[in-house]
Amino acid sequence: MLPNLLFICMLSSFIFTHSNSQCLPNQQALLLQLKEELIFNSSISTKLVQWNRSDEWHGVECDAAGNVVSLHLDHEAISGGMEDSSSLFQLTHLQRLNLAYNDFSYLPIPKGIHKLTYLTHLNLSYAGFDGQVPPEVLSLRRLVSLDMSNEYTSLSLEHPNLEMLLKNLTGLRELYLDSRDIVSSHEKTKWSHIISSYLPNITRLSMRFCSLSGPLAEAFWQLRSLSVLRLDSNDLSTVVPDSFASFPSLTNLSLAGCQLTSSLHSKIFQIPSLQNLDLSENLLSGSIGPFPRTGSLESLVLSNNNFSGSIPSSISNLGALSTLDLSRCQFSGSIPSTFANLTKLVHVDLQYNLFTGSLPTALFEGLSDLSYLRLNSNSFSGRIPHSLFALPSMKRLHLKSNKFIGLVEEFPIANASSLVLLDLRGNRLEGPIPDSLFQLQSLELLLLSGNVFNGTVQLDKILSLANLTSLDLSGNNLLVDGGNDSSSTYGPSRIKELSLGSCNLRVIPGFLKDSDIRQLDLSDNRIVGEIPSWIWEKQLVGLDLSLNLFTDLQKPYHIPASLEKLDLHSNQLRGDLQRFVRPNITSNLQVLLLGNNSFSGTIPTSLCTASGLSAIDLSSNNLSGNIPPCLVENILELDLGRNNLSGGIPDHFPTNCLLNYLDLNSNALEGKIPRSLKGCESLEFMNIGSNMINDTFPCMLSESLNVLVLHSNSFHGEVKCHKDWPELQILDISSNDFSGRLESVNFTSWKRMTQLKGDDDTSFYTRGVIITMKGMPREYGGILSDFGTIDFSSNDFQGRIPDAVGDLISLRQLNFSHNAVEGSIPESVGKLEKLESLDLSNNRLTGAIPEELGGLTFLGFLNLSYNDLAGQIPDGRHLQTFSADSFKGNPRLCGFNLNVTCIRSDNNDSTEHENVEDKREIEWKYVSAALGFVVGRRNRSINKRRHVKT
Repeated sequence: MLPNLLFICMLSSFIFTHSNSQCLPNQQALLLQLKEELIFNSSISTKLVQWNRSDEWHGVECDAAGNVVSLHLDHEAISGGMEDSSSLFQLTHLQRLNLAYNDFSYLPIPKGIHKLTYLTHLNLSYAGFDGQVPPEVLSLRRLVSLDMSNEYTSLSLEHPNLEMLLKNLTGLRELYLDSRDIVSSHEKTKWSHIISSYLPNITRLSMRFCSLSGPLAEAFWQLRSLSVLRLDSNDLSTVVPDSFASFPSLTNLSLAGCQLTSSLHSKIFQIPSLQNLDLSENLLSGSIGPFPRTGSLESLVLSNNNFSGSIPSSISNLGALSTLDLSRCQFSGSIPSTFANLTKLVHVDLQYNLFTGSLPTALFEGLSDLSYLRLNSNSFSGRIPHSLFALPSMKRLHLKSNKFIGLVEEFPIANASSLVLLDLRGNRLEGPIPDSLFQLQSLELLLLSGNVFNGTVQLDKILSLANLTSLDLSGNNLLVDGGNDSSSTYGPSRIKELSLGSCNLRVIPGFLKDSDIRQLDLSDNRIVGEIPSWIWEKQLVGLDLSLNLFTDLQKPYHIPASLEKLDLHSNQLRGDLQRFVRPNITSNLQVLLLGNNSFSGTIPTSLCTASGLSAIDLSSNNLSGNIPPCLVENILELDLGRNNLSGGIPDHFPTNCLLNYLDLNSNALEGKIPRSLKGCESLEFMNIGSNMINDTFPCMLSESLNVLVLHSNSFHGEVKCHKDWPELQILDISSNDFSGRLESVNFTSWKRMTQLKGDDDTSFYTRGVIITMKGMPREYGGILSDFGTIDFSSNDFQGRIPDAVGDLISLRQLNFSHNAVEGSIPESVGKLEKLESLDLSNNRLTGAIPEELGGLTFLGFLNLSYNDLAGQIPDGRHLQTFSADSFKGNPRLCGFNLNVTCIRSDNNDSTEHENVEDKREIEWKYVSAALGFVVGRRNRSINKRRHVKT
């Protein structure tokens, strides 16, 4: 029996791998004819291009009889020539046909395919076919494997639909339909019932991106032969069913992006055959594990979920694990020590979690196969173990945005020779950069910015890394020394991206002149003189020379066609801006930042010819004239603040406006706010303060606003809109002529101000804005996402301060000064625990100062002066730190701050006061013989002295 079995195996092998020389002449002729018919790119083709009458028939297999039975023409850049009458369909013995990954340019699947009745395997995936799947496919009843996946085209199953297709192809064991909308709309909910009804023996099913919905039919769980199931990016909207454990042969399960909810049950990890599990991009929560001792998982991907808790120590039971991706969840705690037992790990991604603690040396030193480690954007601390750099297979090491401290120790070079990428950005590493790093000859990307490294880095060391393509040393305390400033010793540099911001450079490194640099950042240095003309000859994509001392551009100069971002802000460049911005400005330029220089003249209309220009900063120059109307038509970010511009704001914003940032502050602009801004639904930041705008409150602005600054104009009327601004954090409408009652302002609709982020939330709104805080204007280059401020000062508001203001718990500043506000200060203001500045001065406020204000421990500026407040200033220790200036102009106030003692009357509870400076010793000649009077007088005197001492 055994010899017969061996003979059958050998014969089978002979049939499908026999030398191509055995193909019959007529079959070879058909192949050559097929080659002539097909349209393909011969520079990409590796098979068709070599077909000739010799013995080389790449991608072709013939059986023992010489008939072509297998044709693999995938990745051949075929774009046409396969008509219904094609010679392909004369190869009637074909059993396997693979046309995957070609470019048939939205052509339909040829109907002639029905002639290939012996086909068992048909692969048309990602080949560019489009339109309705022809009914001729139904005749391919021997099919065992069918793949019609696609990405950019729109294959559809309407006539036949999915049910008709599978009803005719019941022999299918493998079905791959990864394609958007391939399944008809009325079958998107019935698909699982159809599959289980007609393909009971299916082993591999992949229907990703099909817009399917759940739940899965009960009969689906009877598909006991399933080994591969991939349903990614469908809306199953269910929990992870325990029933997956009923698939005894399941090896690969992928349900990424399926809107799965609830917790992840441990039963799914107990499938004994399961090797690959992907449940990423769902809504799963809770903890994970425990993991069984019999686990056979080789790949576990759970990224982009809402898990919590720590990694269980039982993860060490997954001894076969080679890929682990737990990124972008909410995992916390430290990495368990049992992690060291996962000796087959190759790829580990734990980025964007809440992990803490140090990384012990023993945790990684035994992981000899580990080549990819991503721990960035956590809170790991302590020193980086040198064992990480010494792992023999390590190629890409990502540790940025953590809390690592201390020195990076020298490490053995021999073991780390395979390291290609090292990213240590955004930590607290200090001391000199170890020489070991500059001996890693395989290194291509070295990213060390945003630390506290110090010392001198010789340019020669950098140039000795022959394979280095990207280097970032910005934002440290380094001094980069150019030495001889020559690359002749090492030949031309391969560096394409170089960031040496804040590296104490005084000149542009000379080796760059002979380099093929594409991204260059030399910002925040001390480079003086002219920007050399050779820099414009490079095929630069991004150039940042901001925050230097450049005074001019060496001639001749031109903006290269490849340039997308040019940042020259905060230098000493001067002259007519028209001279700098030539009429032939490149259409590829997307970002132009020239702010804080000394450019003069008018804004060039040639900027409008750069069709891709989306961000312009010309702020803080000496520009005059009008804003060109064409400038606002396609812009996303526009900053023209702090110039001498005049005229009106152009009313030319398009209907589908994409503007998200507009800063025109401190000019001489007049007229009204353009009504066309109504179409700018993405607008987040608008500052038109310090102009001469005469208008009412701009109720038409987008509800996506984060920052709105209108101060120092001539706005008037009420702030009363039938619209919410839920994202609003900064509102400054001070120094205008607004009126109306404060109670009519819908403060609680500003939802962002009613929320506080967690202590670990360090997200920033990165736009700069000047805010008058604590009585002084201050420029904020970036503000926390829960930083709120309201400034209504110097207007004509009336009415009372509503209690709802106390719900705006993210407020750092509240200013209602210089209005006609009346009534008492609401106790709810005491709930603003983050408040740093409170100014209610120059109003008509009455009543007592709420004791709750004493609990505002962050309050650094308080001004309640010039109202009609009465009574004792609360005794809270924090309030007593403020001077009399905070309370003056309230003649009925008393207390320590004013040096005025409060006197409480016995007959009624009203409080009187007297000046402590005028206080004298008790004049006994006025003492009454009545003991009660004497005792009462004495007690009040004691109370005064106690108050003064407090």
